Amino acid sequence: MNNEKLKQFAIPLAIAFAAIILSIFIGSKLTANIQQILEYKTNITTKEQQLKELQTKLEQFKKEAADEARRTAENAAKSKPFYKPAATGLNTEAVIAGEFTEILELIRANQIKVRSIKYEYDPQDDAFVKGAGGKYKAARLNMEMISTYTNYDNFLKELYKHDHFLDIQSVEIVPYKKNKQILLINFKLKLYSQMQ
Repeated sequence: MNNEKLKQFAIPLAIAFAAIILSIFIGSKLTANIQQILEYKTNITTKEQQLKELQTKLEQFKKEAADEARRTAENAAKSKPFYKPAATGLNTEAVIAGEFTEILELIRANQIKVRSIKYEYDPQDDAFVKGAGGKYKAARLNMEMISTYTNYDNFLKELYKHDHFLDIQSVEIVPYKKNKQILLINFKLKLYSQMQ
């Protein structure tokens, strides 16, 4: 009788046992999938945060690039062209003469007296002469001048507004001992000319 009663419960017990094993199997798979989903969600959150940081950096780089482009454009607009002589095939002295004449006119217009001028044509330590000597000519001028404060100030302002590129290398100013309103000036200037 015990066997017959047990046979009667064998199928439901087998079904219950199979259901429990299936539940455990499904539960373990479900738990693994839930853990995997949570990991994906964490990874997605991390990647979204990294994406936001990278987008912020990209915007910052774009802004810096735009600022640099703006500054470059402003500098290009402010930069002065090189002096270009009308004639071709001239030596350095003849090429620079036109530019030097313009500087002398500024000196005369501002009533500055020139005690001496020393010339050096195409100095070998100049970057333009070294890099593109056939395309650019240069002259380094070392001038000793005498002027008042006002006249020298006006000269520098006009020199700053000068149409062509030039390089003021150094300025040494000493007041005259007998009259402090008079300046003794050692002025070093480079003039450039672009060959055609």
